[in-house]
Amino acid sequence: MTLLRQHAPADHADLPGPATEQMLAAAEERMGISLPGDLRTWLLQNNLDLPEEDVDDEVACCGFDGFPDEGSFFLGIRAMERLYANRSMPGGFDPPDQPDNPFWRNEWIPFPSDQDGWMGKFIDVRDGRVGRWFVGEITVTGEYESLAHYFDSIAEMLTKIADGTYPVCGVTEGRLVWT
Repeated sequence: MTLLRQHAPADHADLPGPATEQMLAAAEERMGISLPGDLRTWLLQNNLDLPEEDVDDEVACCGFDGFPDEGSFFLGIRAMERLYANRSMPGGFDPPDQPDNPFWRNEWIPFPSDQDGWMGKFIDVRDGRVGRWFVGEITVTGEYESLAHYFDSIAEMLTKIADGTYPVCGVTEGRLVWT
């Protein structure tokens, strides 16, 4: 977030403040699952839920558009909880006849997504690894060893954007602009 503040200060200024322990505890209770430590730390620094008046009930997920990339955004705790509720299954995984190769497991908590909830990344509460899903494609587990490794890749991308060496994004008037 320091890199975002340095290189895209107008985007950074639009972001809301942190979640509270009470917000996280209430969400964990509603979801029936504990958030991994890295995800808790992130949310306690950056909740990223849109203000209630900006939430669009017509879309599956709401967030601050254009970060970490064009077409997706980091989820705040409310959006995370909502998408998790849409994905979780009574038996623990989907489809129910493929426990070793599911499209979705209840141990996965989404944290960035597109507006439709068709694609995004998740953190596996069992081991902290980050994977990705895309509806209609095979789910990839362990794309990143941890949330920290994922954020390292985001920091590298922001550094390239600031240097002008990231071909599909630049900064204009303090905002990330995707081409």
